[in-house]
Order: sequence, then structure tokens, then C-alpha cells
Amino acid sequence: MSSLPESTSSFAALRKTLETRSVEECAASWCDRLDARGADPVWISRLPRGAVLDRARAVDAAGPSGMALRGLPFAIKDNIDFAPLPTTAACPEYAYTPARSARVVERLEAAGAVALGKTNLDQFATGLVGVRSPYGVPRNPFGEAYIPGGSSSGSAVAVAAGLCSFALGTDTAGSGRVPAAFNALVGLKPTRGLVSTLGVVPACRSLDCVSVFTRGVGEAAEVLRVAAGFESEDPWSRCAAPPAGEAPWPPRIGVPRTSQLEFFGDAGASELFAASVALWRGLGATIVEIDYAPFLDTARLLYEGPWVAERYAAVGAFLKDHPGALLPVTRDIIASAERLGAVAVFEAQYRLSELRRRSESVWERVDALLTPTAPTIYTLGEIASDPVRLNSRLGTYTNHMNLLDLCAIALPAGFLPNGMPWGVTLSAPAFHDDRLLTWAARSLGEPAPCGALGSIPSGAFVKVAVCGAHLSGLPLNKQLLERGGRLVRTTRTAPAYRFYALPGTVPPKPGLVRVDTGGYRIEVEVWEMPVSNYGSFVAGIPAPLGIGTLELDDGEAVQGFVCEAAAVVGARDISELGGWRSHLKLLNR
Repeated sequence: MSSLPESTSSFAALRKTLETRSVEECAASWCDRLDARGADPVWISRLPRGAVLDRARAVDAAGPSGMALRGLPFAIKDNIDFAPLPTTAACPEYAYTPARSARVVERLEAAGAVALGKTNLDQFATGLVGVRSPYGVPRNPFGEAYIPGGSSSGSAVAVAAGLCSFALGTDTAGSGRVPAAFNALVGLKPTRGLVSTLGVVPACRSLDCVSVFTRGVGEAAEVLRVAAGFESEDPWSRCAAPPAGEAPWPPRIGVPRTSQLEFFGDAGASELFAASVALWRGLGATIVEIDYAPFLDTARLLYEGPWVAERYAAVGAFLKDHPGALLPVTRDIIASAERLGAVAVFEAQYRLSELRRRSESVWERVDALLTPTAPTIYTLGEIASDPVRLNSRLGTYTNHMNLLDLCAIALPAGFLPNGMPWGVTLSAPAFHDDRLLTWAARSLGEPAPCGALGSIPSGAFVKVAVCGAHLSGLPLNKQLLERGGRLVRTTRTAPAYRFYALPGTVPPKPGLVRVDTGGYRIEVEVWEMPVSNYGSFVAGIPAPLGIGTLELDDGEAVQGFVCEAAAVVGARDISELGGWRSHLKLLNR
């Protein structure tokens, strides 16, 4: 059985290292590791070493409190915005430089994770093979003759090769699960809308998900806990609505009828799936054979139906203006949508509704479904000789998930006779993510992870910017945490404020005042909390402080702490320091 040596990329190993070394020192080591590989098609662009170290120093300065992912290096699929690097979607002529990172990236950085760069992908996230990129093919670390899987090829290989601790991908039809299977990883595809897709180049906007690649289930749960959260600006964002109660144990695990399983002649994959079923039976699960036909029929809808037109809606205008910019296979798939009419769209919607209703009866008998992630794995040569048909085969067990509104997690299940990894997938209805993570961890022998969705506000929420004693790790931060507050991001105000150290306040507090001229950008943390808890928070704010509307540096307007102008007369002006932490550091010298 092939395997890669354990490296310091695991969360536990890196955290052990961080007990004696700074985040900056660790980040420098990661940069050295990436530099040593030379030109590497895993990456489309990397953050310059100096910028990585600047981010690491900022994490060191903030301290460990409130930093759930402190010092963990991560990679970002290059259809997800990460300022200041360009977003290409693996198409050089499409490239643009975003003014702001995607919301999910902001959340991860606010929790102390350190981004390293943008990873390669199948162009415009169209493909499950990982070879459809003008930037080269990321080398599968288990066998360079085999495909890495796609479309999130670079992200999966970055984690599997020990180049980062975790990585972000996207998953519309399996792009976050197939590469996990081919790289011996965990690939988490959360419930649609649980993680915001603001700042993600759309494939099928109504189906797209941000996915997570890790080595373990608990690690994936940690990332989801930070990444998930409702975003009012995102029309596809959804409030978490997890089922009540703990995950039942042992669960009822559904498996397709033997006649409905297809491995395209790969006897090794068939044997590994049978072993996975036996593993669950050994754990005490009730194995239930189900009619998998509605799921297979739904999977065929994704590319035979009008959802290809949704891909055209995303990039069709670019395709018309730059017909030679796309790889031929990508262009042919997306351009095929031009022949679809409105009638076909409605007919497919009707068919999907029928299949969804048929599939719903399955969940009355089982808690989760266990399927192969992909039927088999192909070599680079095999894909080159038959790129469309073999790519289509890889989506046999993945294409239906988002159409039927399921959450899913891909898990390693062993190695094929050719030495390549292979995996299975657990899936369940929307918002059963915590239960899925619990069952998945049990199957791999991991401790049950702490709930990810339980900490997410399940109803309306409000954002509030704090700039003083409520910052992470400072004396009043507990007032936010006690009310279900979650750190969204660290940023600065627009250059329209002056900042003062208020005399005689316990604990020490600052005053932020908007001015017409001579303003500064002041560092703030943006938090979110349930509206139901916001009133008690505001009621406890003492004069001369209060809550008003703050303008942030990127133009967003949020609720935040402001101070009465009369209260800063005679107070020390600390605007030039740029924030309260800098002031405290100066005092403590």
C-alpha cells in the first residue's frame, strides 16, 4: 500500500511546532518548502515571501486568543478571490485583480490562517480530471502517470504533498470530492449556501459550493466552523438549520443495490467499496440497500440538461469576445449551451422535481448514503485519448449532490492494486453537516469533532465593528463570545476617523470620532452576532461610547463603536498609531 510520510502539515503537528516557534518563523519555513520545488504547476500564483511574512507577523502580534486557525498555512483555488493576487480561473485572458478577497478567505484570515497563494484548476472549474489548464498539470504525489482529479487539482495536491495544512476548492459536480479521492484526502462539500460564494467565479451559480481539503475529518470540521456563516449580501447564502439532537449511533447507512454499482471494470475499486461497507457493518451500522436510480438519473441531468447553460450564463459573454481564450474541450462544453432554449430549462426543472421527490423517500429509511467517490482513476494518457467520456464517468456518484441539496464528505478508503488512492463518500440531506462529520470521524477512528453548525447563528444576525477593549483577547471580548459572536474579519475604517485614548476608563477604552478632514484608517474587527442577542450587548455600552454606522476601507457600512465628540476634548490623540493594539503595545514597552 502506497503512502506519503506524515509531515508538519497536519494541524496537530504544526500547533506543536507553534508552541516553541513564532508564526513568522513557521511561515518562513513554508516558503522555503515551496521555493525548493521550483516551478510547480500546483500553483498559478503565489503570494510573495515578504507578504506572507507580513501576514504571519500580524498573526503573531494579535496573539492566540480568538485565532482558531492561528498560523495554519492554506491554499486557495484560483477561482476564489484573494487580494492582492489575480483571479484567473485558469484562463490568462480572463484574469482580473480583485479589490477584496472572497468572504470565506476573509473569515479564514481573521481566524489566523496564513494564505500562501492560488492553486491550479480545470479551466473555469469545468472538469473532474485536473488536466484542463494552460498552467500545466499538478503532479499526483502518489503516481505522476495518473490524473490528480479536478477541478480543484492544485488544492488537493497542495495538501497531499504537504505544501499547506488545508486548502479551499469549489464543488459544483464533484470538484471538491474527486480530487480528494485521488490524493488520499478528506474532501468536505458543505450544504449549499452554508459557506458564502461571494468572491467566487461562478460555474453554476445556483449549485456552487466552496469545499475544503484536509488530512483528517476533525481538521475539516475546524475549517468549516470558521468558514461558514450567513452573508446578507450573498443571494445564495443560507442560515444554518441543523436538525435537533446529536447524531444517532449506530447510524443506518444506505448503499446502492449491487446491480446499480458501476466501476467500469476496476475490480480493485469494487473490492475496496465492499470493504468499506463491511467496515461500517463492523462498527454496528445498519446497512440498507436502496434504489439508487433517482440519484443516478439526477446526475445525468447536470450535463445533459440546461445547467450547462448556467455555466454559459457565467462566462458566455467572455467566450463570445475571446473565442480563442478557452481550451477547446472547455469551450465546446460551455458553448454547447447555446442550442438550449427556455422550454428545455423548464422541462429539466420539472424532471428534477420528480427525481427529488423520489429520492426523498430514501431518507425515511437511512441516515446517510455510502457510495464510491469515483468509480475508478485514469492515467494522463487515457484521459488525453478520450477526455469527455472518461471525465463524465468520474461524476457518476458526485453530479447529483448539489441538484438534490445534499451535503457530502469524501473519505480515503485504501489503495488500488496500481498503488493509487481511492475513496468513498458519505452524503446526507442539507444541514446534516455536523452529523456527517461525526459519522465520518468514527469511521476513520478519529474523535468526534466539535459541532461546526451549532456555533453558527441560525437566524438573522448583525455585524458590529469593535476597535478597543472588545477586540480578540482583550478584557471585554467575552461580551461578544457570550452572545454567540463570531469574528468575521480584521480590517480598517475608511480614512475618515480620528482615534483617542479616553482618560479614566476601566478597562482602558478608546474613542473613535468621524471627522470631515484629517482622518485616518483605524484598525477594527468585524464581528457578527444573532440579532436576538444584540439588544443586550448595546444596552451595556457606557457613555460616552455608543453604536453608530462605520464606513470601512472597502466601502462596506456596518454598525460599530463611536464616541461623543465632546468626550475627546483633552484626550490623547492616538490616530497615527492606527489602532488600539498598537497603543497598548506602546504602553507596555
